[in-house]
Amino acid sequence: MSIQNEMSIQEVKKFYDDNPHAEWDRLEEHPFEFVFTTHMIDPYIREGDSILDIGGGPGRYSVYYARKKCDVTLIDLSDGNIALAEQKSIENDVSFRKIRGNCLDLDSMELGSYDHVFLMGPLYHLLDKNDRIRSVELALKRLKPGGILYCSFILDFSGIIYCLKSGPGCLPVVLTDPTQKQLIESVVSGTEYTGPAFTSACFVNQKQIEPFMEHFGLTKLHLFGQEGILALNENQVKEFPPEEYELWIELAKKFLELPEYLALSEHAMYVGRKPKQ
Repeated sequence: MSIQNEMSIQEVKKFYDDNPHAEWDRLEEHPFEFVFTTHMIDPYIREGDSILDIGGGPGRYSVYYARKKCDVTLIDLSDGNIALAEQKSIENDVSFRKIRGNCLDLDSMELGSYDHVFLMGPLYHLLDKNDRIRSVELALKRLKPGGILYCSFILDFSGIIYCLKSGPGCLPVVLTDPTQKQLIESVVSGTEYTGPAFTSACFVNQKQIEPFMEHFGLTKLHLFGQEGILALNENQVKEFPPEEYELWIELAKKFLELPEYLALSEHAMYVGRKPKQ
């Protein structure tokens, strides 16, 4: 592991240890990611399937699939996240295995093989590309032949979306920050940005995802925007009457995989199947 990534990992651990509730609450405050992600991956996951949730935070997805009677193992770097995952599993009357650990140390853990592997955090928290590649390789070692890997990325345009949602006063501050200006330039150039953000993180252009993933021998099933087209107007849509809210959810589902609209999401997910042989 690079020295840069070792420092980043300690930064990430502290960020989530200091306030694990923030990550759990994030999917309440910003609901579209969870709504559309589960919409896309639910058809592949059946009762009794085994799931390895790598970097799954306090276990929002782990709890959800444990309630669907899946055999779930959660791994996360943060002690605070693991403690909150335990609390949430008790509150939701579900049970799943929880391990405090680094995604780059999977070989040292007593793990089996799984029908599904989630990699929803490491690919933007690992700053070195070689470590990101390694995290995918280690995840695939734990995936059964014919199993499915689910990888999340933060998109570079998400910083612009954040400013637009935040209202007056955000952009002037961003434009005085050299690192944030670099993130904006990465959108223009179509290159990845690695540097300070909510923690140090790697932001990618949506066009970089498939070239990165094609090296792992997976059959692509989906590449979709996890917030759909609604991220920019999240604050308004959440205030709509329930019937109209649901109409927008159903409309947005039609556009999740259209490449020209991926940048309207803050996160994108690649779903791929491992060969059976």
